[in-house]
Amino acid sequence: MRSMLRNPGRGNRLRGTEESVMSVTASFDLLLRGGRVICPASGVDGIKDVAIRGGKIAAVAADILPTSAKEVVDVGGKLVLPGLIDTHAHVYQYVSGRFGMNPDMVGVHSGVTTLVDQGGPSCMTLPGFRHFIAEPSASRVYAFLSAYLVGGLEGHYYPQLYSPDGVDIDATVKAATANLDIVRGIKAHAEIGGFARWGIRVIEMAAEIGKRADLPVYVHFGQLWGLPESGANGEDADTILTRVIPLLREGDVLAHPFTRHPGGFVNREGEVHPVIQAALDRGLKVDVGHGSHFSYRLAKKAIAAGIIPTTLGADIHGYNTHVPAPAGTPDEHEDEENHPFAGQAKFSLVQAMSSMMALGLSLEQVVPMVTSNPAKMLGRSAEIGALKVGMDADVSVLSEKKGRFILKDNEQNEVIAERLLQPAFCLRAGARFDAVAPILPQAVAA
Repeated sequence: MRSMLRNPGRGNRLRGTEESVMSVTASFDLLLRGGRVICPASGVDGIKDVAIRGGKIAAVAADILPTSAKEVVDVGGKLVLPGLIDTHAHVYQYVSGRFGMNPDMVGVHSGVTTLVDQGGPSCMTLPGFRHFIAEPSASRVYAFLSAYLVGGLEGHYYPQLYSPDGVDIDATVKAATANLDIVRGIKAHAEIGGFARWGIRVIEMAAEIGKRADLPVYVHFGQLWGLPESGANGEDADTILTRVIPLLREGDVLAHPFTRHPGGFVNREGEVHPVIQAALDRGLKVDVGHGSHFSYRLAKKAIAAGIIPTTLGADIHGYNTHVPAPAGTPDEHEDEENHPFAGQAKFSLVQAMSSMMALGLSLEQVVPMVTSNPAKMLGRSAEIGALKVGMDADVSVLSEKKGRFILKDNEQNEVIAERLLQPAFCLRAGARFDAVAPILPQAVAA
């Protein structure tokens, strides 16, 4: 639902002694007035106005004259951020079965302007992703191309498709480098189910694809597939990180650090792997990949050990929220309560931000995880992730509730959030989209 509200009222706003009235001679299309603007890339954090002209950021300053704009929206008391970037989405709708969400449902109608589909399209299905998903969506959509020929199909049902025989290094490199406008990385998995079947070969091939395409590799950690009938075949989930990290390059991404499944950052003894800090020191990055895998219990341990994520992906898909299953796909999982993808009925990237704050991180630490840091990860800092004059007017406006709110993970652990963020609306290249997605969670008071 697109709308433009005209509201020239100033509302309650803070006034600093150093603020002055900006003289504006040109006409703006829209003025967001009086919100707390936080733009890590610009070093801005304060009560400011944001002016938009022709779908671009035209000015960010204090006290821009309201008469200079055709439309005025009073955002006093709200957070005004660069358009949020979700680094872990599953939006290859229909093609990836029940995983694939409608991109604008998890994008602009959830207050998120940019999505990164993690491993939905492959070298074989990328043209369809471009034509049917990336191009028609109101949300900006990128992809990390699957290292596997089958892409992000419902692989937890068909692990045999994800063997080394299902990887074509040359074809994947060719597809990625010919489509760099939307392909910004490679998606792979390093988990005990795959290692028990094929050892480390698949992740070696994925690392080679990333190196040859000169793109970051985003590696899923934590068990994904069940073990084969023959069992673990001598593999140990707690050794996977130590074997995989040496294959990776600066800028590659370790995903699901706080997974509740074996093979994450916290080992079975409850200790954070010592190799993690060494990996961060040599330039590897960490993406939360929240979704169904996330554990508050383990996140507390990792954060206490100094592991602060670089980026924050929501990892919403059709198995961890309530959307109708496409006809012909499995109606339910054989282990509906405990399967790896079981999750909350309603979830959002903005609620993932609240999760991080409930774990003790500050708002000022969390905002870069969904703005400037993912823009760097994508190699698109000049285009997204900032409120700078001349850039597309991608803006997310959030409300902030204060009180005591319950957040629950998929182990049924609860934390209390004293500050709960909720999306109000966003602008995508200046066009407004209200946060009306049916998957958005409601506040649950403690």
